[in-house]
Amino acid sequence: MNLTKDQKKQKSQDLASEITASGTLFFTAYQGLKFVDMAELRKQLAPAGAKFRVERNAIVDHAIRQANIEGADEKLFQGPTAIAVGGDIAAVAKTLVDFQKKFAALKLRACYSDGVWYNEDQVKQLATIGTKEENLSKLAGALYNAVAQSAQVLQAPIRDFAYVIKALEDKQQGK
Repeated sequence: MNLTKDQKKQKSQDLASEITASGTLFFTAYQGLKFVDMAELRKQLAPAGAKFRVERNAIVDHAIRQANIEGADEKLFQGPTAIAVGGDIAAVAKTLVDFQKKFAALKLRACYSDGVWYNEDQVKQLATIGTKEENLSKLAGALYNAVAQSAQVLQAPIRDFAYVIKALEDKQQGK
């Protein structure tokens, strides 16, 4: 589909505002993936809050500049490129890494999130840290455990005192 210059500018501006709003952008090479495979990947990324699509390199490059993102490697804009925009960075990274294990044609190139660029190896490390929800539930469990232990420690002197009183009472009654 041939786009006019104005359509390209508009598409670039829309992508720039989407990148700015989400703060997360993954670059992948998809050459060799079938359409149904890409549709499956889109379906898997949806729960993580990311949108996966193929964009022209010039549009993505222009959108990155409009979003005031610096430090992009020019190699990212060579060859067919698909991007995943938005979502929880750890959840999206995990989904992409898991999908790459099934379909070797998907190649992770880089990730940009909140002012930091990540290479392929760092994206794979991000995939191991767990999602925001998983980490929050672990934190809640740890906090609950700490409060429960504190409550037990505070109740122990009262409980022990009650046992002493009961033992004295039993002794006086001759039990």
